Amino acid sequence: MIKSYKFRRGLANGVIYFILGLMGIIWVCPFAYLLMHSFRAEATVGVPYLIPKQWTFQNYIDLFMSSGNASINFPRWFLNTLLVAAVSCVISTISVLAVSYTFSRLRFGARKKLMNIAMILGMFPGFMTMIAIYYLLKAMGLNQNLIALMICYSSGAGMGFQISKGFFDTIPRALDEAATIDGATKNRIFWSIILPMSKPIIVYTVLTSFIGPWCDFILAKIIMGDARELYTVAIGLQSMISAEFINDYYKQFLAGAVLVAVPITLLFLKMQKYYVAGVTAGGVKG
Repeated sequence: MIKSYKFRRGLANGVIYFILGLMGIIWVCPFAYLLMHSFRAEATVGVPYLIPKQWTFQNYIDLFMSSGNASINFPRWFLNTLLVAAVSCVISTISVLAVSYTFSRLRFGARKKLMNIAMILGMFPGFMTMIAIYYLLKAMGLNQNLIALMICYSSGAGMGFQISKGFFDTIPRALDEAATIDGATKNRIFWSIILPMSKPIIVYTVLTSFIGPWCDFILAKIIMGDARELYTVAIGLQSMISAEFINDYYKQFLAGAVLVAVPITLLFLKMQKYYVAGVTAGGVKG
């Protein structure tokens, strides 16, 4: 009986591990292809083999040093994206944490209604409002402007307060009460007591606030239009594989795609334990 149970359990686990391993291989294959072929020397766009026959770093050098076309400027695109993502990340992080603390700690008449409104608005896909946002920005003279991207990415960030609020709900209210008795204001409690204890959720908020602007394509494309010097890396890389440039810049596109993934991957790996802790602790009902 026991041996039969162990056999069935081992067989079931073996099947599950096989399926998961197969899914993992399928998921990793495109990234492996991207990484290997970013170092290939062959000039053709498509090759019938997985592993390049000749390897070179020239693709990365060409990406930064000798693009050979004024329409292709990866370093400028990279800096544009870094600027937009960094500024949006700072504003969004402060906004999300402040709104989360407000809904977690303060009690006021419209609290539940505002939380419900934010939840309902969050159910609508963001692309539904992109055309309206474009015309509003155009009316204000902000289309084809990096400031417009910063405004769009950070202005509505406060509505993503749910995870952070759940984390703040786990911090004992006795700390707030003791600080209030000592004469601390709500602002002082937030900056001097709550935030120093909230490193996991701060890291989680910073990562999510940075990844969004760093990877976004649709909104940036709509706002920037044909202003190539203001492109972000997502739009720039897409333009490199357009019919006009793909034959000359396909290998540089592969190298650029690898470089775009490296910073955020390293940042996530370094902060992974805090990220997981923030998601886990923030997933409580509040």
